[in-house]
Amino acid sequence: MITAIAETPHQAPHRDVRPQAPARLTARTLPYAARPSIVAAATVLGAAAVFVGGASIAGGLALAAVAGTAGVVVASLVVEGRRRATDRMVHALMTAAFVLAVIPLVSLLATVVNKGWASLSWQFITQTGGTAFDPTTLKVLTTAGAWQAVVGTLIITGIAVALSVPIGVLTAIYLVEYANPRGWMARTTTFLVDVMTGIPSIVAGLFAFSLASLLVGPKAFSGFSASVALSVLMIPIVVRSTEEMLRIVPDDLREASLALGATKVVTTLRIVLPTAATGILTGVMLAVSRIVGETAPIFIAASFTDNFSADPFHGPMQTLPVMAYANYKFPGTDIAASYQSAWGAALLLVLLVVALNLAARLTARLVSGARRGRSSARRTPAEASMRDTHP
Repeated sequence: MITAIAETPHQAPHRDVRPQAPARLTARTLPYAARPSIVAAATVLGAAAVFVGGASIAGGLALAAVAGTAGVVVASLVVEGRRRATDRMVHALMTAAFVLAVIPLVSLLATVVNKGWASLSWQFITQTGGTAFDPTTLKVLTTAGAWQAVVGTLIITGIAVALSVPIGVLTAIYLVEYANPRGWMARTTTFLVDVMTGIPSIVAGLFAFSLASLLVGPKAFSGFSASVALSVLMIPIVVRSTEEMLRIVPDDLREASLALGATKVVTTLRIVLPTAATGILTGVMLAVSRIVGETAPIFIAASFTDNFSADPFHGPMQTLPVMAYANYKFPGTDIAASYQSAWGAALLLVLLVVALNLAARLTARLVSGARRGRSSARRTPAEASMRDTHP
C-alpha cells in the first residue's frame, strides 16, 4: 500500500526588498575652502616669522611655502587618502621648482628695468655717446648715448645671421634628405656639430681674431671678425633646430611628391622646406637671441669704441653688451653717468631681444597663414564644398 506523502514546500528566507542606496562613485575630496584657508594660515605664519621673529623675507617665504605644502598634504592624507596626498605633494614640488626657476628671471628683469629705465630715452637711443674736452671750462664732458652700439649690434648680428643661416640650413638638409645616416660623412658632420655646440664663446672670439690677424695683420679689430665669431656659435644651433624640424615632416608628403614625378630638389624646396618653415624660423630666432648678448667674442674680435662706426671691415665697433660691460668695468670721469649708461644699454638689449622674438613669431604666423591660404586657393570648388560639409 503506497501512501502519498504530501511534501511541504521549502520556504525561502525573508529578504529585504527595499531599494538600496547607490554606491559612492566619487572619492572624498577636500572642501573647496580648505586649501585657501591652509595657504592663508601659512602666509600668516611666514609674516609673523618676518615681522615678529626677525627672519628675512626669503626665509619667511620659504617657511610659508613649506608650512602650506605640509598642511595641504596632511589634510589630503586624512580626508582623501594616501594616493591623492602623494599627488598633491608632487604637484606642490613641481610648482615650487617652477617658482624657483622663475624668481631669478623676474628679479633680473626687475633690476634691469628699475636701474635702466631712468636713462632710456629717445635721445639716449639716437645719440652717439662718448667724452669730449670742453676748452672753456677745462672739463671732460660725458655724453650719454647708445646709437653707435645699436648700429654695431644690428650690423654684426645681421652679418652673423647671413653667414650662419645658409650654412646651417644646407647642412641640415644634407643630413636629413641626402646623407646616409651610417656613412662616414654624416657621422663626421654630426660629430663636428656636437663639438661646435660646446665651444666656449671666448674660444670662438680668439679663433676669429687669429684668423683676421693672419689675413689682415696684427690688431685687426673689425665687426666682420666679430660676426665670424658669432657665426661659429650660431651655426650648430641652426643645424640642430633645422634638422629636428625637417625630421618631423611626414614621409608621406615626400613620397607623394616623388610619385607625381617631382625631383628630390623640387620636393625639398617646394614641399619639405615650406612645411618646416615656421619651426626653422623659430630655431633661427633662438640662435639670434643666443648670440646677440655675447660679450667676450665681440670684445676680443671687434674691441670697443665710443666713436660711431658703420664699417664692419675697418676698425673697432661697439655693441650693446660690450657697451654695458665697458661702461661698468671701465667707467669714465663721471662714474655715476657711466653706470647709468651701462644699465640703459642692458635694458635696451633686453628690449631688442624681445622685439626680435615678437617679430619672429609674427613672421612665422604670417608665413603659416599664407601657406594655408595658398592651399585653400588650390582646392577646387567641389573639394571646398565637401570640406565645408564634412569638416
